[in-house]
Amino acid sequence: MSTETTTASEQRADRPAYRYDAEMAARIERKWQDFWETEQTFHAPDPGQPGSEKPKVYLMDMFPYPSGAGLHVGHPLGFIGTDVLGRYLRMNGHNVLHPMGFDAFGLPAEQYAVQTGTHPRTTTETNIARYRQQLRQLGLGHDPRRSVSTTDIEFYRWTQWIFREIFESWYDTDADRARPISELRAELEAGTRPTPDGRPWAELSEGERRAAIDGHRLAYISEAPVNWCPGLGTVLANEEVTPDGRSERGNFPVFRRNLKQWMMRITAYADRLADDLDRVDWPESVKAMQRNWIGRSEGARVRFPVVGSDDAVEVFTTRPDTLFGATYMVLAPEHPLVFSLVPAQWPDGTDPRWTGGAATPAEAVAAYRAEAARKSELDRQENKDKTGVFTGAYATNPVNGAAVPVFVADYVLMGYGTGAIMAVPAEDTRDWDFAAAFGLPHVRTVAPPSDWDGGAYTGDGPTINSANDEISLNGLGVDEAKRTIIDWLAAKGAGEGVVQYKLRDWLFSRQRYWGEPFPVIWDEHGPIALPEDQLPVVLPDVDDYSPKTYAPDDANSEPEPPLSRAHEWVAVELDLGDGPKQYRRETNTMPQWAGSCWYYLRYLDPENTERFVSAEAEKYWIGKNTARSVADPGGVDLYVGGVEHAVLHLLYSRFWHKVLFDLGHVSSEEPFRKLFNQGYIQAWAYTDARGTYVPAEEVVESDSGFTWNGQPVTREYGKMGKSLKNVVTPDDMCDRYGADTFRLYEMYTGPMDASRPWSTRDVVGPQRFLQRVWRNLVDETTGEVTVVDTAPSEEILRSVHKAIAGVRADYPALHYNTAAAKLIELNNALTKRGTPVEREVAEALVLMLAPLAPHIAEELWQKLGHDDTLAYAPFPVADERYLVADTVEYPIQVNGKVRSRVVVAADAGQDDIRAAALADEKVVAALDGAEPKKVIVVPGRLVNVVR
Repeated sequence: MSTETTTASEQRADRPAYRYDAEMAARIERKWQDFWETEQTFHAPDPGQPGSEKPKVYLMDMFPYPSGAGLHVGHPLGFIGTDVLGRYLRMNGHNVLHPMGFDAFGLPAEQYAVQTGTHPRTTTETNIARYRQQLRQLGLGHDPRRSVSTTDIEFYRWTQWIFREIFESWYDTDADRARPISELRAELEAGTRPTPDGRPWAELSEGERRAAIDGHRLAYISEAPVNWCPGLGTVLANEEVTPDGRSERGNFPVFRRNLKQWMMRITAYADRLADDLDRVDWPESVKAMQRNWIGRSEGARVRFPVVGSDDAVEVFTTRPDTLFGATYMVLAPEHPLVFSLVPAQWPDGTDPRWTGGAATPAEAVAAYRAEAARKSELDRQENKDKTGVFTGAYATNPVNGAAVPVFVADYVLMGYGTGAIMAVPAEDTRDWDFAAAFGLPHVRTVAPPSDWDGGAYTGDGPTINSANDEISLNGLGVDEAKRTIIDWLAAKGAGEGVVQYKLRDWLFSRQRYWGEPFPVIWDEHGPIALPEDQLPVVLPDVDDYSPKTYAPDDANSEPEPPLSRAHEWVAVELDLGDGPKQYRRETNTMPQWAGSCWYYLRYLDPENTERFVSAEAEKYWIGKNTARSVADPGGVDLYVGGVEHAVLHLLYSRFWHKVLFDLGHVSSEEPFRKLFNQGYIQAWAYTDARGTYVPAEEVVESDSGFTWNGQPVTREYGKMGKSLKNVVTPDDMCDRYGADTFRLYEMYTGPMDASRPWSTRDVVGPQRFLQRVWRNLVDETTGEVTVVDTAPSEEILRSVHKAIAGVRADYPALHYNTAAAKLIELNNALTKRGTPVEREVAEALVLMLAPLAPHIAEELWQKLGHDDTLAYAPFPVADERYLVADTVEYPIQVNGKVRSRVVVAADAGQDDIRAAALADEKVVAALDGAEPKKVIVVPGRLVNVVR
């Protein structure tokens, strides 16, 4: 929204020559940014180099995607926060590594390429250059040697190398760690590990051997249910599908289909991913989100034989104690057994509500599957209207021999359990609703309270209606009933106790161009990892960056990635040790997550051409510190970013890191030791009478409201962004106020972990504070410092050391708003005193200010006669002598109302405090000659007089 501002020339026209204004700030900031770059001020020494003997700290931000829009003022909040901490820690004798890079693969650059024909690399590199300039302008103390982009060929060479390591690994559940595939092959050859069908390894064909090994790999090809969008010609992530089952981009229909895709076997690490959350210093809310995503649950796998068939439907249930109440079954529409169960005709007596109006079960199931394919998983989970059709098949409940009908319904997903459920409507609300819609019975197996008013009862209680000729659960509690029925099922061969996870294996391929190529070739038997010496596999240039698209409703179409049209690149002749052969390259690309899974490691050793990171650098910067804790897992000392990455990015990074640990490539067990989620910058947005957003900076505020081009507009509050037309750029703020003012404003407006409103008109407050600091130390007419070399008074020393103690506590705790408030309070005291500032006081103030406003602090430090940068100057330490108060102020209440205040010696006794309070003239007047009934002294706090 518009505010009154003056240009730099207007400021200079009627102001002293050396007043700190936007123009002077710009000169000072450019000077010191050039100095830091030339002098390599923020180059962090590696192990063995001078300076590496200091205690190390690795600070890191979640790196940005370099969009064409550049940064807005919300983006740098976390970046500035880590910079403040890094500067403070350097001044306290630490070797600080603070790098920055770019998460540069992804869809926006590819979309721009499709629209304009501009190569995505050209767009990406242009955007990165702009981001670098914007970040430099903010005075961030990054080590520029360590900056990486995920699109750098030398970077994604190592992304491909890590994928190759994962592909060439398997998870040994006995050892509870990943091992090289070569060791699995050796065990199969030696017969110490059986083949899938038990035949000797020597009797298997080459294809059978490859299949046996591929079935164990941590990276593998699988038929997976995916979100297929024919209109866009690509598979979409769940986050890219709207609740009504359409693509966010283009609003095309999205279908759930089984397609061959690359998968990562992250489920092998489910227990370790959950258990090791106890070893990291993360917000409890984030840990809870990860645990919920992993979704560990204990229960039983139960087999229901299909009537008249050799098939059986397997279900996973966390409540096997309710088996006697299972009155029907449900398969997910994508379940592989669906069509093999379907009979030719409906069984006699089939309820018409079950058929969907179709003449045969096959017609009903096909129509329902097509309908379900149009819905997103979110819609299927949250839709309260239960739909489904009968398959025409029945299965046998193993505990009572009852034949239960088998339905297909979209409220069951293939992504959890087995993709099939035993439905117990009396104890499950969703099952109850489905049973009510289809006229299915319910049998209670848990006794509800006597005052239960009907419907599904999901609480605990004694087991009822649960007995056969061999077993009775009646009267047992839930836990005992579970153990009893699991033992019985195992003895009968009808089931077993298992641990199940909500976590699914990670879908790891995209039908897009602008991503990392897989280091994989194919022959007639399947995928083969390229040898290390043939990496990197570089993206070829193509004429058309878009995948093949189809009619939006063509659900049966097949993906055709852009790389599949690069025929000369796809077909390749290689000699892998058995003579030249023809192969074809993988034409899918990796998802954008790939580079962000490990970029924190490359920062440590970005020029290494032999390894993705040297063992020495990894151990020094993120290795375990058993002196800190015997359970310390290692990792980045502080990782700062938005809570929107609380699950997927962090979970995927942890998975990759644990694989690398298992294979001996890193010494740390976790990537991020400590996590901090910063808040967001929010801003007002404005809509006109049509509901269309208008540029916020053009809106005028008056007593009667808000107008744009003379027309009234409506104000609303939201996240800053282009779509709301309320973006404010850091470039604009630096031009109008200076980078130090902008930094200070962002840090002062609230706690780092809290979201806060943006108000351009309030930026002038931090600017005035910096102007007052400057004015207290520098003559605005001559530009000379005005400090004196006399000793400060005890009173001002108390103010200085109180500020030092407070700021030293606030900076490492990331309480920058309160640190700034303490500095403002100190500077106000100096301003109010009105005499020249003593050197001891001035230098302490400048050093304390430096982390928040480094450019002006460097300039003042130089003016104070110092030749070296203050980036490594010792941060002030409070003198305890000046932190002990000589006096204490007591508020005095008379009948509960504060009437006055009295100052007494800090060591005054209660009698002296009481006497001083009663002698106060306001208290005497309030008593009006009466004797107080009681005088209560609360030491150090207040005096309460009862009249």
